[in-house]
Amino acid sequence: MLINFIQKCLFNTKGQATNNFTKVLPELQSDLATQIIKDPYKFDFLTITEDYREKELEIALTENMTNFLLELGRGFAFVGKQVPLIVGDDEFRLDLLFYHLKLRCYVAIELKTGKFSPKDLGQLGFYVSTINHQYKTEDDNPTIGMIICKEKNNTVAKYTLEGCAAPIGISEYELTNLIPENYKSSLPSIKEIEEELNE
Repeated sequence: MLINFIQKCLFNTKGQATNNFTKVLPELQSDLATQIIKDPYKFDFLTITEDYREKELEIALTENMTNFLLELGRGFAFVGKQVPLIVGDDEFRLDLLFYHLKLRCYVAIELKTGKFSPKDLGQLGFYVSTINHQYKTEDDNPTIGMIICKEKNNTVAKYTLEGCAAPIGISEYELTNLIPENYKSSLPSIKEIEEELNE
């Protein structure tokens, strides 16, 4: 396990996510929440092609749940995907919902395949509030939200979080290329393979 942590440079990722935990959570919970969230997450166990959509990323992660849980870290328990949140007559869907055993709170995750945008925070803030009203019990701590996006501007993320009352962290994810660049030119392309098979 130690070798795995060293290879994945875990010491460089833990506690690095942009967040507002110190502003909106009690000190003990804030410190723990900061330590459990990484930046970036390494999704090198996924084999999805370029130009994938959020739904495809979500499916790939849930199909690789064991690896996803290992990447998230200890204490995360999977609750569900596309969790329905009904408010009034409207239904909304949260990408992924977890429960953190040490923090004793729900963790709502929204996946974004593009660059972080301030409007993403409004959506997740609404989901966090809804989970607090519909799922959280008296024994649970306040729900934490996480936006895991392809890329982010740290200054934009920081400024956006300053005006947010919900505890939210913003992290990036990385997909590792399975084939090193120096080997790509010597391997046949998908088109070449298809042409060869058709002959």
